[in-house]
Amino acid sequence: MTGHLKISAALQGANVGKVWFDEPISRHASLKLGGRVDALVMPESEVQLAELVRRLKENHLPFLPVGNLTNILVRDGGYRGALISLRGLDRAVCAPAENGRFRIEAQAGAALGRIVGLAADHELTGLEFCAGIPGSVGGAVWMNAGAFGSEIKDVLVFADLIDGEGKKKTLRREEIAFAYRKSNLPANVILCAACFSLSKGHPAQIRDRMAEIVKWRQEKHPLQYPSAGSVFKNLPGMPAGRLIEELGLKGRRLGDVQISKKHANFMINKGQGTASDMLKLIRLVQETVQKERGFFLETEIVVIGEES
Repeated sequence: MTGHLKISAALQGANVGKVWFDEPISRHASLKLGGRVDALVMPESEVQLAELVRRLKENHLPFLPVGNLTNILVRDGGYRGALISLRGLDRAVCAPAENGRFRIEAQAGAALGRIVGLAADHELTGLEFCAGIPGSVGGAVWMNAGAFGSEIKDVLVFADLIDGEGKKKTLRREEIAFAYRKSNLPANVILCAACFSLSKGHPAQIRDRMAEIVKWRQEKHPLQYPSAGSVFKNLPGMPAGRLIEELGLKGRRLGDVQISKKHANFMINKGQGTASDMLKLIRLVQETVQKERGFFLETEIVVIGEES
């Protein structure tokens, strides 16, 4: 029995949300490329998510949670298992907290931009640095998203998780170890919601700062083409894009995937790009940096799936 048929059998009669079988991930990922996944499942509640995880676990079927698919590259051979899209879990609320502060509680699939806007609507400061980041709350917490000297860990209060048995638990900020673009959250859990602590700010200053950051991103990033954002993690004291440009790789192209001429830490899909082309470009950059500078550039994007 092929992968998607096994998953179909495991989910038979279950209320787990929307399901696409043998689905081209290029229809959903920000890169607009990548192979087929056995199943893309989008639960619309934490109850459905828990039931989905339980069913997949019981049948020994691999799965991986994803957010807005803005930071993932699926190899051309596709992914054997279920990708659990958390886009359907997008509830977000704002409420007063102790000591004059406020909290935003958001499910993992809520777009980060929406949360930034919600904070601004309530005149709350602390999340402006996320303006213009296209990912989701879950992905932002998992990888400790950051910009302009601030990181998600700076405002996080707690994260709600669903473990491999479908049971929910909460980890406070102090129980999670964060580092540059990563956390130590266990690989076998799904982050389903998070809570952020913010303070009252000056409305005009909040909006001005958001506008300034969005304008900077529009000027510096190749937003007119499909991409997955920054491909590589920065080195201490050296932005990856600057390093790639110094080594003469800016604008290098394989097939329809190109290292952006606008920002060398972006790889863009010019139309008919493949995951294979992008992976070859990634290896070219890594090998060149290793040879010329003696460093290994670690990817910020997550690569999954099988070769074609």
